[in-house]
Amino acid sequence: MAKIQITNAENIRDALRRFKKMCDKEGIINQSKRIAYFEKPSEKRRREESRRIKNIKRAQKLGISGLASSTRPQKSNY
Repeated sequence: MAKIQITNAENIRDALRRFKKMCDKEGIINQSKRIAYFEKPSEKRRREESRRIKNIKRAQKLGISGLASSTRPQKSNY
């Protein structure tokens, strides 16, 4: 849940801008929009798949390997 502290010296518009930014960062707006309307299972799978691919690309860019198979030695057929 997004909460902000407003000081006496802070403008209400600045506090509202910080609150909106925090809600956007936590995904509160997008989640409420998804819940408000029915989402077909195929659309849900497509969204989750694109999010998964995005995370994989981000990890590759940072050099993080989350694949367990890359650290294991391969089986030989000898």
